[in-house]
Amino acid sequence: MQRSVCVFCGSHGGNSPIYAQAARELGAQLASADMTLVFGGGRVGLMGAVADACLQAGGRAIGVIPAALLQRELGHTGLTQLHVVGSMHERKAMMVDLADGFLALPGGMGTFDELFEALTWAQLGIHAKPVALVNVDGYFDPLLQMVARAAAAGFVRPAARALLGVSPDVRSALATLWPASA
Repeated sequence: MQRSVCVFCGSHGGNSPIYAQAARELGAQLASADMTLVFGGGRVGLMGAVADACLQAGGRAIGVIPAALLQRELGHTGLTQLHVVGSMHERKAMMVDLADGFLALPGGMGTFDELFEALTWAQLGIHAKPVALVNVDGYFDPLLQMVARAAAAGFVRPAARALLGVSPDVRSALATLWPASA
């Protein structure tokens, strides 16, 4: 069965080359596994790195970008498909529709927003797709501590916390989404 994975990640590369290395590794891994990449459609930062690596390895990459960000994030013109939408809300809804699962690499506020929206939608039963993050070099440790604190304080139920998979590295990321098929 051919699957598609939506990758949430930064439109910047971050301060360490390990982040871009992880993005390139994930892009190549998706192509190797015959999975389609769905992402935010930019050609810069980690978004560009994951898409370029996927395409260079013979994979398929589908971008979804709001028209207002097309110039700012330098929309990737070499993709299998590029959808230009009217808003961030439309972008997130389309990415959810196109994807069979979600992975987050390091990123900023937009990455956090997209990750938590996908996770919240899973919690509410709007979709039943797996959601995970790749904890590159411990990047998400503070976020995971906050989620644990929210659970300890009674704001996140154990069943909701269990919806978020965590992979220590790109090599095991897809198995975090679909353990039985890995």
